[in-house]
Amino acid sequence: MKPLIILNSILATLLSVGSMSADDTAVLWEKHIIQPPAKGMINGATANDFDGDGHMDVITSFDGKTVLFRGPAWTPFTVHTFMPGLSRNKPRTACIHSCLMDADGDGDLDFIGSNNTVFWLECPAEPYSGQPWNYRTVDDEISGTHCLITGDVNRDGKLDLIANSGRDQKATEFPNSIAWLETPADPHSAGNWVRHVFADKDAPGGSHYMGFGDANGDGRPDISCAAKGTDGFSNGQWFAWWEQPRDPAGVWKKHLLAKNEVGATNIVPTDFDGDRHTDYFATRGHGKGVLWFRGPEFKQIEIDPDIEFPHSLAVADINGDGHADAVTCGKEANGVAAWYENDGKGGFAKHIIRNDQGSYDLTTVDMDGDGDLDVLIAGHASRNLVWFQNPYSTTRP
Repeated sequence: MKPLIILNSILATLLSVGSMSADDTAVLWEKHIIQPPAKGMINGATANDFDGDGHMDVITSFDGKTVLFRGPAWTPFTVHTFMPGLSRNKPRTACIHSCLMDADGDGDLDFIGSNNTVFWLECPAEPYSGQPWNYRTVDDEISGTHCLITGDVNRDGKLDLIANSGRDQKATEFPNSIAWLETPADPHSAGNWVRHVFADKDAPGGSHYMGFGDANGDGRPDISCAAKGTDGFSNGQWFAWWEQPRDPAGVWKKHLLAKNEVGATNIVPTDFDGDRHTDYFATRGHGKGVLWFRGPEFKQIEIDPDIEFPHSLAVADINGDGHADAVTCGKEANGVAAWYENDGKGGFAKHIIRNDQGSYDLTTVDMDGDGDLDVLIAGHASRNLVWFQNPYSTTRP
């Protein structure tokens, strides 16, 4: 009888696990398609209500153009076509990354992109007029800018732009570096923005995505970054943060959090365990795994060592319980999109959103105006642009 008892026990365990998985997957994230598969990859996307009609719009680049999709019907409008002659660098067919920023201080958000040149497109008073948005250079001397984020680095009340320069000395005078770029007094007529290289040749490898926040509690925002060492990039495979000095234009101190991290790509700061110390959530987007570093000692803790190529990352409260969660997605077409529920003490539970979606970049934004954060994904290998509707209420009983 013992074999039968053991078999029944195994079956009961399997059924129990299966029912837990079924309960989790029963919470369905509805997939909404903004752009079906294009000819080329879609690497990044951002959202904003550009025309003030109460509906979210989405802007991205692919197939040789920058496209603004007007919500809620997602009608496409080409606002810029990539062509040589606008900067010293020949553009590719799409940006590797992008963000939004009020570059000229006129009260609306402009498009910032990286396409061999870091540039900005001025959002006009009538964004859907059919006229191209004006193209202007931010910086065409740094090279290999894989990430663009904003933050008030020097605490003057105005946002700055943070960009990496990940190529070697053959491609740029600022190899393996990271800079923060200050908006010039007249951004409409200026050439390159005011460049402050704070990680001067101090970010080797394939530097990827960055994070912005005060890591050590001194009141000054610091900058984190990760770098892969795969695909021909040398001296990568690390997570690190740079400590801002009293003078933000001075020398920043590098703090290495971990090395030999194969495929490291993302690192974002926040307080995950409620102890009022900054922690970091990280992913190995050209390898495997998501992890976090618990501050203030930044102890490394693995969360999910098996997820493959989690190339995109956003930190946000997904289920409205007041705790910072994380969302990621694999870069290949069969990538897993997942969110990691934080219990408020740094314990994370994995929930699958979808297992057939690629992503180089994603963001959390309320796409449907119901008060919760949805997930907007730029498809990369899937070559599409989609958003997943958050099924959770923003208020917990």
